[in-house]
Amino acid sequence: MRKNSWLQKVLYGVMAVLGAYIMYKSGALLAARNQMQKTMETGSVQQSLEDSAMRTWSLAYTATVEGKKITGWLAAWFQQVVPVLSYVAEEEGRVEESEAVTAERTQWPGEKESTYAEETEKDGETLAKNEPGTETQTRDDTEIQMEAEAETEAEAKAEAETKTEAETEIAAETEAAAYDDVLQEVAVGTIFSQAIPLLSDFSYLLTNYYTVDEDTKADAELLDAEELLSMDLSMEQDSSVPQILIYHTHSQEAFADSAEDEVGDTVVGMGEILADELRGYGYNVIHDTGVYDLLDGVLDRSAAYDYAREAVEAILEEYPTIEVIIDLHRDGVEGDEEDFVTEIDGETTSKIMFFNGLSRNADGESLSWLPNDYLTENLAFSLQLQVLANVEYPGFTRKIYLQAERYNLHLRARSLLIEAGTQLNTVEEEKNAMAPIANLIWQILS
Repeated sequence: MRKNSWLQKVLYGVMAVLGAYIMYKSGALLAARNQMQKTMETGSVQQSLEDSAMRTWSLAYTATVEGKKITGWLAAWFQQVVPVLSYVAEEEGRVEESEAVTAERTQWPGEKESTYAEETEKDGETLAKNEPGTETQTRDDTEIQMEAEAETEAEAKAEAETKTEAETEIAAETEAAAYDDVLQEVAVGTIFSQAIPLLSDFSYLLTNYYTVDEDTKADAELLDAEELLSMDLSMEQDSSVPQILIYHTHSQEAFADSAEDEVGDTVVGMGEILADELRGYGYNVIHDTGVYDLLDGVLDRSAAYDYAREAVEAILEEYPTIEVIIDLHRDGVEGDEEDFVTEIDGETTSKIMFFNGLSRNADGESLSWLPNDYLTENLAFSLQLQVLANVEYPGFTRKIYLQAERYNLHLRARSLLIEAGTQLNTVEEEKNAMAPIANLIWQILS
């Protein structure tokens, strides 16, 4: 065989190629493993393999070319290949052990018994947990913390929104109440500003808003609509002290179905209802129920205004904070009951009439013995109420009645004489009129 050296060389070459092929396939199979790929990324295994391969194939090439003995280069070849395969196997084992330790350290509490193939459902999605041979889905500490913070923030936001909703509702109600007076003032002011151009026509104003008694006279200078409607009659509300006084010069006035000797069925009873309505708006109201039209038990109205004036002056001296005075009456008329009723909010209600004493005679001259420094303010108060009533409660008021006398309207700038209903109206119709009256007064004073 030695003499056939060329044949030996061919056989050795074939064996070398087969050996190289076997080593290549073995290395390729091992390198395909995920663990080996990760290990080879560090460069240590790759370097060792390259070194061994160079040592192996350089010796084999030299032996083949130079014709050296089989035992020399073949032994060297196996001597190099075996350590390489052994090293690869050892590295794979170390990688597997390292990953197992890492996986155990990163498991969540309560997952000690879980396996890589196990799946868990989180937020409606199934997440595969580190199954070998597949693309792994991991949740690092930063991601977990961010999700926890997001959940906490969402819960806090939901709680804040629930709490804020109730607080917002309360705040809205408070704000609405705070602006109620301002909005009311704007609404009333708008009504008056729209009415001024029409009512500046004195003929129209006199014909549609007033009834002038034959014993007195009113002119355009006295009834200047722009001046009267532009006057500010509002007052600063202070419920801690009396600000409104209601009294009755003619306390014995009753209604169509009033029970005998029942004060509640008379104009005095209506005065108490009106006082309660105004108290509902936050005013401190005094209701004087004194009797000024009876003399020794007999009806006598000849001096009723004098008696009433003395009583009211005494009250004003005791309570100087009073700014509004209302003398509540019931009118005596001729006609049919249906002429003196209207309907408000579905209820039959008696009509009312504002009354002004001009302290002027039929020639328009002032009555010097009945001076009234508040005449313009009195006229402004009644006209503003009349214009507002025509918008708020159409048909509720009759025309303002103007008469020559003073009727104690000189005691305060905001003095009213109201004829609430007539002897033809029922007690119930009268009661129904008190709430609208109170509402109109509140709107002007606000």
